[in-house]
Amino acid sequence: MTSSPRHARRPALPPPLADQTVFSFRFTASPRGARLARRLASCQMDAWGWSPGTPAHDAVELIVAELAANAVTHGRVPGRDAQLRLVRLDGAGRVRVEVSDVRGERLPCPVRGGRPDDDGGRGLALVTALAEDWGVAPRPGAPGKTVWAVVRTGAPVRFAARHDG
Repeated sequence: MTSSPRHARRPALPPPLADQTVFSFRFTASPRGARLARRLASCQMDAWGWSPGTPAHDAVELIVAELAANAVTHGRVPGRDAQLRLVRLDGAGRVRVEVSDVRGERLPCPVRGGRPDDDGGRGLALVTALAEDWGVAPRPGAPGKTVWAVVRTGAPVRFAARHDG
């Protein structure tokens, strides 16, 4: 008996691994996909040694949440996925967050002078506050753009040397 495409098994989610330096995941360009990207980024940061509640973990999680939400809101094309990529830059004590979508013509633009009761427009201000640097680049090898941010992490909390006085 053959299985129909509708009942074909979907590939498993990529497991967070402590020894990998790059984590990459394609997600549907939907609010649910953006939430999954945030959750997987949280799991990967924990696997790398930055537990929830640590500044590095929480900064990366918030940046992924914002960039993924922007990708599915402003960069969505029906039937095309977005992509999350985390790169652990060990020698530099940093993590690079990348979120790619297919709408290269729609570049992020920070809102300036928004009113307190505005519904949106603060996300990139949050990214600016949490990241050491951020920007936009053409998506390599595909149409679209990659919005990236670099977060200073320091040593992972689980692996940091303890200095008891």
